[in-house]
Amino acid sequence: MGQLNAGIVPVTLFQQNCTILFDQDEKTGVVVDPGGDLDRILPVLEENGIKVEAIWITHGHIDHAGGAMELKRLLGVDIIGPHKADTFLLDTLEDDAKRYGVQGPILNCVPDRFLVEGDTVSFGDHVFEVLHCPGHSPGHVVFYNRAAKFAHVGDVLFRGSIGRTDFEGGNHADLIHSIKEKLLPLGDDIGFLCGHGPGGRFGEERRTNPFLL
Repeated sequence: MGQLNAGIVPVTLFQQNCTILFDQDEKTGVVVDPGGDLDRILPVLEENGIKVEAIWITHGHIDHAGGAMELKRLLGVDIIGPHKADTFLLDTLEDDAKRYGVQGPILNCVPDRFLVEGDTVSFGDHVFEVLHCPGHSPGHVVFYNRAAKFAHVGDVLFRGSIGRTDFEGGNHADLIHSIKEKLLPLGDDIGFLCGHGPGGRFGEERRTNPFLL
């Protein structure tokens, strides 16, 4: 098994962390949350010689899923995730693009596979467990690689903060439950990347994040 690696390409007006997870040796990988600006994402894939096996979506907000259908068309790969509870968000991405002034092509997203708690997804030898973590959105999922002690948490948890819950379908109590009952028990030494800003470790958030104290 080669080393699991990650690269981040900030996309859209919201500076969302489109994340490329890849095997350092095999150069296979996945694109997580291509919200848009494919003209930034595609050159990174090409320059690093990464063969994309799938597109993974953490949740249905436009800055995470807006570019997925066009990227699927260009790369010929499946869209996997999120949980089907976010279908109502994926169905209105084109309207959201007009509302927020996000440049296209932004298309409503139809995943090839929805995910549920306990599913696994993988590329190469890298297996990720799927955790359904509602709160920021009803269908938000987290991708957890036990071997690498790493999680991609989308907009559930940030360094020093948590995801917003004032969007349609958001629920603050559900979000805190997702963090405290599903993420933090994985261990203080778990490193994470998130949908905006820098990543960190669960232990540091457990000790210092003001929203969790």
